[in-house]
Amino acid sequence: MTEKIARLRAQMRDLAAREEEVRNAPDQQVSLTDPDARAMTSAGRGTSIVGYNLQAAVDAEHHLIVAHELLNIGNDRGQLSSMAAKAKAAMGVDTLDAIADKGYFKGEDIRTCEGMGVTAFVPRPLTSGAKAKGRFGKPDFVYLEQENVYRCPAGEDLIYRYTSVEDGLTLHSYWSSNCQTCALHDQCTTGKERRVRRWEHEAVVEAMERRLDRTPEAMRIRRQTVEHPFGTLKAWMGSTHFQMKTLKNVRTEASLHILAYNFKRLVAILGVRPMIAAIQT
Repeated sequence: MTEKIARLRAQMRDLAAREEEVRNAPDQQVSLTDPDARAMTSAGRGTSIVGYNLQAAVDAEHHLIVAHELLNIGNDRGQLSSMAAKAKAAMGVDTLDAIADKGYFKGEDIRTCEGMGVTAFVPRPLTSGAKAKGRFGKPDFVYLEQENVYRCPAGEDLIYRYTSVEDGLTLHSYWSSNCQTCALHDQCTTGKERRVRRWEHEAVVEAMERRLDRTPEAMRIRRQTVEHPFGTLKAWMGSTHFQMKTLKNVRTEASLHILAYNFKRLVAILGVRPMIAAIQT
């Protein structure tokens, strides 16, 4: 019994040391098997896998991976413009259409894309807490640009009140003085009035949403284009995926996999001899 207690105390000391190590880490993460690996967001709610984030830009015509990057960042948010820039450079084009899933949605990123000749198609994620609770969400409020007001579901105008800066974003706030007497008040807010905030460059995002409405096939094209290479690579790599450890080595491994994938695509597109001839010229 004394030995068991001693072992338990030793384990508790070890866990306390690990806790301190996690607390002192810049991102509060410590991987015991690979120091550079981090928790990656997965499709399951509240679940994650420790590993790396492989970004890939795939040409929709030939399904070649034209640009890639391996990161130890746990999500895709903020990666759209950098990957689009890499794809543009690799393809040698001045303009580009970039289709991505909602995990890439970030207003600043979409604006950056617009400034460098990239037309983004990224669905806005539904994150409205009010909508989830059965109340009106922000999409139910229509922005009227000429009047600089939001029109609510009850037909009232939410007028501009003030501007604030949060996390580097300039936000304009709007609300109506008639909320308390509105028949739809309880469907709209639990507070005194319903407030709507608007990013100063929200028009860029709204223009993209209109493009998506006019291009309903965009997400189907994305699935057909980028999911196939990822599925193929995972099938080649097996259940354990990457064999190497540390970011530098895993990047090299990922690059070799993508090189092999592109070679196989070129064989399918050109044939073996034309591909060899193209390489030799």
